[in-house]
Amino acid sequence: MGQEPSVCEERVYNQIYRTHAEGLRNYLYYKFGDMQRAEDIVHDSFVKLWNKCSSVVYDRVTGFLYKIARNLMIDNLRNKKVALKFEKGLVHVQENEDPYFKLRTKEFRSKLESVISNLPEKQREAFLMNRIDQLTYKEIALRLEVSETAIEKRISKALIKLNSITEIKDFSI
Repeated sequence: MGQEPSVCEERVYNQIYRTHAEGLRNYLYYKFGDMQRAEDIVHDSFVKLWNKCSSVVYDRVTGFLYKIARNLMIDNLRNKKVALKFEKGLVHVQENEDPYFKLRTKEFRSKLESVISNLPEKQREAFLMNRIDQLTYKEIALRLEVSETAIEKRISKALIKLNSITEIKDFSI
């Protein structure tokens, strides 16, 4: 019986990152609906792992990462009001585009992100696994340990809600 690898070894740590970073990011995105925050939290989670590497058992590193990431995301959401006030103060300048087009595009994108992030967790998770990871209904059902019919219903309901924003009659490109 060999000795368990140390999370503090750079080679082991890098392998853990390569193995878990993308899945952790997707988990956070599917759970909370914000890709940028998910990516930031993944990086923060791996920094915490490195800082605590001597106390983390190799066989439990996955659970440690997911727990840290989930807690960081919840903390981040608690501070969301401050971030939103800051974001509203930012001005984005782009040249050579019709201001009306930019405004409508921004409104549409905002509505789309809002609808996706406000989907019930199970619908958002199934929908994003299908659309982003391009998993089949069967693959999603296996991963989530539910029936294929349940996945079909979740994605169908998500599409109905998303369809409500695409039927904006005065949106013209």
